[in-house]
Formats: sequence, structure tokens, C-alpha cells
Amino acid sequence: MLRRFVEEFALFLLPFGLFFAYLLLVGRNPLRRAHWDVQFFRLVMAGLAIVIASLVLTGLFSERHAAGFVPAHMENGTLVPGTFR
Repeated sequence: MLRRFVEEFALFLLPFGLFFAYLLLVGRNPLRRAHWDVQFFRLVMAGLAIVIASLVLTGLFSERHAAGFVPAHMENGTLVPGTFR
């Protein structure tokens, strides 16, 4: 679960990183607030759009299991791990 959260957070930060790189390439100081104030709303909307698109695409194209999940259980004194059937 934590991995999924970190991946989505990284996707959200992607537009901010690209804008930071753009500011460096055009020779502006990326640490000045004046450059970020104008674009902040657009960057947030772009980040949210990327996250929403990734969630939708994951839901549409992720692997489906025809049967349900069989949880871990004991058989003959040994632990059998959970599996999808």
C-alpha cells in the first residue's frame, strides 16, 4: 500500500519537477517564489490530472483474477500461503 502511495505522489510531483528543470534551462532562478506563484494552480491541476489518469488506466488495464483469493491456512500442520485461484 505504501508503494502505491509513493508512486502516486511521485506522479503528482512530476509537473513540479519538469517546471523546475524548465526554469533551470531558461536561466532563471527556480528558487524565486515569483516564478512559482503564477504557475502553481496549473501545476497542481496537471499533477492531479496525471494521478487520476494513472488510477483510471490502472483500473482498466490491471490483471484480473477469475476466481477469488484463498487466504493462508493450515494443512497437515504446515502453513499454506494465500493464493488466487
